[in-house]
Amino acid sequence: MKINPITCAVLAALAVTRVSYADGTAQPAATAQPASTSQPAQPDKAGDKSANKANSSQASMLGVVTVTAQRTAEDMQDVPITLQAFTATTLQQQNIVSFNDLIKYLPNVTFAANGPGQGNIYMRGLSTGFLGNQSSASIAPFPNVAVYLDDQSMQFPARNLDIYMADMERVEVLEGPQGTLFGGGAEAGAVRYITNKPDLYKVSGNAEAGIGTTEGGSSNNSAHVVLNLPIIPGKLAVRGVIYNERQGGYIDNVPSTFTRRPTDGGGAMAPYVAAGGTPVANNYSVAQSSWNPVTYQGGRLSVAYQINDNWNALISESYQDLDARGQSSIYPIGADGQALGTNQINAFVPAWNKDRFSNTAWTLNGQVGDLSLVYTGGYTNRHISEQQDYTNYSRSAGGMYYSCTGTSAGLSSAGKPICYSPVGYWNDRVASTHETHELRLSTPDDYRLRAIGGLYYENFNIDDHMNFDYRTIPSCTPQNLTSALAGGAPCVANAMSSPGVMLPDGTAFGEVERRGYKQEAAFGSLSYDIIPDVLTVTGGTRYYHYSEWQTGTEFWTASNQVNVPNGTYLGNDAVMNYHTTYHGFKSRANVEWHITPDVMVYYTFSQGFRPGGFNRTTGAVAKLNGQAQYQKPISYAPDTLTNNEIGFKTTFFNDRLLLNGSLYDMRWDNVQMQFFNPLVLGNTTFAVNGPNYKVDGMELQWHARLTDGLSLIGSGSLNHAKQTNSPCLVDNIPKSPNYNQCIIQTGAAAAVTSFANPFGVIGSTPAFSPRSQVNMRLRYDWTFGDGYKAFWQFGANYTGSMYNQPATYPSGAGVTDITTVELRYLQAGYTTFDASVGLAKDAWNVSLYGTNLGNSHASVFTSSAEFIKSEVPIRPRVVGVKFGYKF
Repeated sequence: MKINPITCAVLAALAVTRVSYADGTAQPAATAQPASTSQPAQPDKAGDKSANKANSSQASMLGVVTVTAQRTAEDMQDVPITLQAFTATTLQQQNIVSFNDLIKYLPNVTFAANGPGQGNIYMRGLSTGFLGNQSSASIAPFPNVAVYLDDQSMQFPARNLDIYMADMERVEVLEGPQGTLFGGGAEAGAVRYITNKPDLYKVSGNAEAGIGTTEGGSSNNSAHVVLNLPIIPGKLAVRGVIYNERQGGYIDNVPSTFTRRPTDGGGAMAPYVAAGGTPVANNYSVAQSSWNPVTYQGGRLSVAYQINDNWNALISESYQDLDARGQSSIYPIGADGQALGTNQINAFVPAWNKDRFSNTAWTLNGQVGDLSLVYTGGYTNRHISEQQDYTNYSRSAGGMYYSCTGTSAGLSSAGKPICYSPVGYWNDRVASTHETHELRLSTPDDYRLRAIGGLYYENFNIDDHMNFDYRTIPSCTPQNLTSALAGGAPCVANAMSSPGVMLPDGTAFGEVERRGYKQEAAFGSLSYDIIPDVLTVTGGTRYYHYSEWQTGTEFWTASNQVNVPNGTYLGNDAVMNYHTTYHGFKSRANVEWHITPDVMVYYTFSQGFRPGGFNRTTGAVAKLNGQAQYQKPISYAPDTLTNNEIGFKTTFFNDRLLLNGSLYDMRWDNVQMQFFNPLVLGNTTFAVNGPNYKVDGMELQWHARLTDGLSLIGSGSLNHAKQTNSPCLVDNIPKSPNYNQCIIQTGAAAAVTSFANPFGVIGSTPAFSPRSQVNMRLRYDWTFGDGYKAFWQFGANYTGSMYNQPATYPSGAGVTDITTVELRYLQAGYTTFDASVGLAKDAWNVSLYGTNLGNSHASVFTSSAEFIKSEVPIRPRVVGVKFGYKF
């Protein structure tokens, strides 16, 4: 495991909290105890509540979960926001190892994904659609849901880091804007992965191994080992985990041909078919069953050091290698129009997504007088390599441009009509670094007036090399060029990204670019107990300053490359050298009223935002009678979210029933939207700021101990999101006839067509915004015989129907000749069922589990991103067994 040199310059530490889990058991402190003073430490509110519950009947209690959602340790029931926390026990009981597993238990959270590590998380329906993964590192807006590994930001445009959940203390899911404490990436909420820390006093560990079967696919296997060693008891300890899991493939890449049609290229292919120059491609060399296996491999090593009674330190190194083979999508209709079976696809090139990251994190924690001080930092290095099939692009309006020559062919309109192979693909290589530093000071938790404040610095860099490899017209090698100039078939010179940088043969379009930002921020929050333990008010704000950039080149293949020697630079690229800054304040305030010690109601006002971004080029598009009406902008601004929320958090019947609920009203303004309409708005995606949305909803969480061994746990949401204004795409080119007016028509004089407002209309529904979601599980634990412990559990999850794109995008229903990546599909609602049963004695345990027992094939992401209708199905039924040992 490689440790980054930056760690040599810093210490690391973590103040440890005592956590009581939902099964009613109190877990030992993870590392050094909180720094003590000359006087006995006063227990915090969570500690008081845990101690009180410890004096009650353990069998009847639901337990206490301590979280740090507000940068201080407190009982989840005292946090005035909608929050879910999954403890290590819950993660293990529900067989949760990835976000795809977790989302089943998250109402109001959806996930648009092309596979592991290739998606966006959305909360409360705050989405404007997902276009897919090609060029996402370059063009996708920054996410509006933050992902954190401990205190390190892991956000990434359209590629949320898929963290394998081995040896986790808990996972926290915070809904609603968290801009004050967690910054620009947490506009709609945050997902926080909290790892287990070294125990300074106890040698401990555990191991688990499992095997399983996938319906219609190949087998699964997994293993992980955890070891905690006090090197100097009470002073120095290390903790390590290693893991390996292989999830068998279940999608079959079935043999198929790809035959050009007269309708290809908008009907322009007809003469080529008649001329007999149309080749037929096949995928026989890559066709295989179960071609999408996924492997997670990685580990984490943490070292904790108790410097003295007041100071402790922690340093941690994490590494993960994700290898997803094939594609996670299926095609209902195959490459030649044939109906495909369940979980089948026609792909013509090898495909993969390899995603590797390392993270070094450090924390120093101690006391400065009565104040608690925490300094934490992290450095993440991430590398992605992905390749996906793009053959179906050759059926689009522009596809013939790069694979055919002759009359009306695009690149060369002279000579005999010839079409070369339609097979194409895209290849993306991404490297990124993410450095964060945060310094926090806070007053003691038992002060009537409490304060927390801090400084934050972030440096985020992305380096993207994206190649679209669908040019199959022969390149202008010396031999091909000589033949072409002598009257033979035309050739096309290889693309150049800048003088002296020639792209590989076959690369038609792409970018070599860098983007990122630096952020400096300062934040503070004050809480005052108007009536101690009864009525508390809190207010806080965050000042942020972003310096954002995007540099590099976008390159393309044009007609001036026909019959020109390879290596000739013709200026077919656009240089990006964009920079901007913006700053502002985002605030929050709340009131908590503890009507009784077990009943709390609250009101919360909070604001969030996400960074803006740049477009690759600024071409003039939307032509009317030959004259452009719109100049694509260089940049787009941040969008913002304002949340008003009221809620309650309660326990009843001697802590046998937990019932939490919230009502919210959110206003999402100046929303970032992306467009890709090759026939009208140009052949590259661009983003602008568009409409506003209003989101109203409610959420309910419950946990009931029905008997001493039987529990009913669940949550649900109702969400209503709609557009509240209807801006238009305004003619912004001076001297054009309709300057400063809404664009309503495009096209030539003989074929003028209406132009639908791409921003949508008032009242329309955003993408990935199901009206309802609910999950529920029933669990029974009992003991028998000589110390045997057993359990069974059954769970169900329902997600309502939702669209993949905003309401004004063209419908994909019944469309067979696909010319855009933005078709709108309705993703049907679905229900899945899970169950498990297990037995434990002493240090050993074994469990049998099944997921998606009904074998649903519902799509979680339907798209036309590859110029064919594709669906990402739920993983089929999995049945497995796990064996564990702990000491």
